[in-house]
Amino acid sequence: MSDPTILVLSSLADGEKHGYAIMADVEAFAGVRLGPGTLYGAITRLEERGLIRPRQSDDRRQPYRITAAGRQYLRDELASLDQVVRTGQRRLREA
Repeated sequence: MSDPTILVLSSLADGEKHGYAIMADVEAFAGVRLGPGTLYGAITRLEERGLIRPRQSDDRRQPYRITAAGRQYLRDELASLDQVVRTGQRRLREA
């Protein structure tokens, strides 16, 4: 998976998390290890697009949550990926 923003959105789909929790979650469900620079670059891009937002917290670690726009974007991207998977599987069967 070349776009870490989809991985971050997928992680936040089930609730708010801080950066290290997102990194651990992505590694658990996708087997991908995101470095801190990659993670925070993705978080910055997602915030700028209004797909996630930080939640105010007294904790040192900043939690993030997905927005309604972020949920819709993730649904659309996953539907697109599903189409790619179905097409790839069909072509493999036909080969």
